[in-house]
Amino acid sequence: MPMVFLGLGTNIDRERSLRAGLEAIRSLDPEAIVSTVYESEAVGFAGPPFYNCVVQLNTELSLADLVAELKTIEDSNGRRRTATPEGAKGLDIDVLTYGDWVGCFDSVELPRPDIIRYAHVLLPLSEIAPDACLPGGRVSYQVMWNDYDKSGLILTKVAFSL
Repeated sequence: MPMVFLGLGTNIDRERSLRAGLEAIRSLDPEAIVSTVYESEAVGFAGPPFYNCVVQLNTELSLADLVAELKTIEDSNGRRRTATPEGAKGLDIDVLTYGDWVGCFDSVELPRPDIIRYAHVLLPLSEIAPDACLPGGRVSYQVMWNDYDKSGLILTKVAFSL
């Protein structure tokens, strides 16, 4: 059963959307581990700030079935797959890693490049799996976070509980 890391983010009805998404993910794995939730500015477009977190879970679902399940969770929690006004984005759930898979599978690039690009992904990942490494890599998430360029970085912990 592969261990999977998911990245979640939303900037529409943030607390409700994120809570509902996390509850749905917990139905896939009641033992799922959820990182601290962080508020971060929108990246790559103008829009309201996001709530972001990372979840670790184990699943018997194939990658394709997992992605389909995650899209259903997104859609039922405000995800709009078309352009929205003012950079609004409902619940977004990305597969960051799926076991030790490396490559492109069913249009999913693994591990997801966002892990090393964005602090709102790497920091929570380093919290819940500090000693783990990217599939195919040798540097731990904690070391990657320690080496991350944090100049100008604004991530704020959010008081959030399930």
